[in-house]
Amino acid sequence: MATHSENHYFVPNPTLYPVFMSLGIFALAAGFIFSMNSYEAGKWGMLAGAALIILMTFRWMGKVISESESGAYKHWEDKSFRWGMIVFICSEVAFFAAFFGALFYTRMISVPELANFDPDFTMYKDFTAAWPSLGPGGDVIRSAGALESYAPNPDFSPMGAWGLPAINTLILLTSGATITWAHWGLVKNNRKQLVIGMFLTVALGIAFLLCQAYEYYHAYSELGLTLGAGVYGSTFFMLTGFHGFHVTLGTVMLIVILLRCMKGHFTPERHFGFEGVAWYWHFVDVVWLGLFVFVYWL
Repeated sequence: MATHSENHYFVPNPTLYPVFMSLGIFALAAGFIFSMNSYEAGKWGMLAGAALIILMTFRWMGKVISESESGAYKHWEDKSFRWGMIVFICSEVAFFAAFFGALFYTRMISVPELANFDPDFTMYKDFTAAWPSLGPGGDVIRSAGALESYAPNPDFSPMGAWGLPAINTLILLTSGATITWAHWGLVKNNRKQLVIGMFLTVALGIAFLLCQAYEYYHAYSELGLTLGAGVYGSTFFMLTGFHGFHVTLGTVMLIVILLRCMKGHFTPERHFGFEGVAWYWHFVDVVWLGLFVFVYWL
């Protein structure tokens, strides 16, 4: 049985949730691999894995919420959760730092170095040091910091900064303000401000994802910009895609917190569940600012 007191850390009962979650992740990954190799069973494996992950997420979240609302979490648990969230966000910083580092190495070191090779002794004949790299013979003409034209006959066009990316930047910055406003409402025990602020934050998160989905459609159908479009395409979709995945997870967490706020959960004194999601959302905002500057703008 789970035991707890003010001076002892809460120890939950043994559970199979981690086991089933691991099986779901394995089925999803294996199904993806089989699908990439044209096996019909792959898509069913992906669907089964995704369904199991979603089921376990709701069951596991429900269990943790019930423990929290029953008063099982006190000072030591709150302190542990905060340190755990800090370490998790630090690991996410390292994750994105690796991709930003790959972008820096490719753009500032690898591409210029390849352009300096003797074309008679390499496969990179007519390769230029222009970024975004358009392949052998490709070049980019810049004017006032904006991409204007491409020559000769590029295979794809890079994504500009001042369309949907700029709108998405405004959306995420606004969502950071609305979740902060909601937090102020919680601290003041203003439940109406709390719920409205969280609702607006969820709506803005969904709007960001819809805009990014349309941006990807535009890239594939009109710009010829795909994951296989050279090193620019791969870095573009890896960075923005992983960020979009994090926004998706963050939006799911925001929805859960919104529902809990509507049910009257959290108090001005104890609301780490809200704070942890707010920390994560602000981290997502900061990463996007880096993406906007280094992937879209410069």
